[in-house]
Amino acid sequence: MEAQVCPGCEEVNPAHARLCGMCRTALVADDAAGDGGKLVTVVTSDLKGSTALGEQLDPESLREVLNRYFAVMRVVFESHGGSIEKIIGDAIVAVFGLPFRHEDDPVRAVEAAAETQRALAILNDELEKLWGVRLVNRTGIATGIVHFGRDAEGQHVLIGETMDESTAMEQNAPAMEVLMAESAYREVRDLVEAQDMGPKSTKGSDLQIQSHRLVSVHSRAAEED
Repeated sequence: MEAQVCPGCEEVNPAHARLCGMCRTALVADDAAGDGGKLVTVVTSDLKGSTALGEQLDPESLREVLNRYFAVMRVVFESHGGSIEKIIGDAIVAVFGLPFRHEDDPVRAVEAAAETQRALAILNDELEKLWGVRLVNRTGIATGIVHFGRDAEGQHVLIGETMDESTAMEQNAPAMEVLMAESAYREVRDLVEAQDMGPKSTKGSDLQIQSHRLVSVHSRAAEED
């Protein structure tokens, strides 16, 4: 049985678990998961230092800063053909391959992740002028099969090893960097420059996943020429 990710705290839990071992959120298997799953590329990005950010800003300013951040991230991911699976706290999960699949979804995901870093640099200049703050995030990418599940409220969520891999990459990514699991890297290796970062694991898991730090993405137009 595949592990599943808690919709409340994103901790990895056994597929047979009824409650998340960390936050006690109910985990419910979905009958729709019997379709064999969907091949997707998942991009998980999370902000670092949000607690300190909350101490610097009043609640209204903090809300405005986060709203601007998530709006920019959404535009970038959706412009590359991705869809936002969920936003929980400071984390955003984008999926490439649902509801529409493209043959180049892994490349689209990596290009989007790279662009989010450039977009955040521009946004940070604005935030620094207005509120005196700069945001720092880290991003993980993985490719593979996901299944549909339901959270305690009956909302559809994606579960499976690919979600776990993407989370593990995000948790281990350097600040303002993108870390790719081997599953994603092998799909895009001809179009990227990357640095081998060795095996990584998610919190509370012994699963070791080979990782690669994204250095740059080649222009596809240049490659075709």
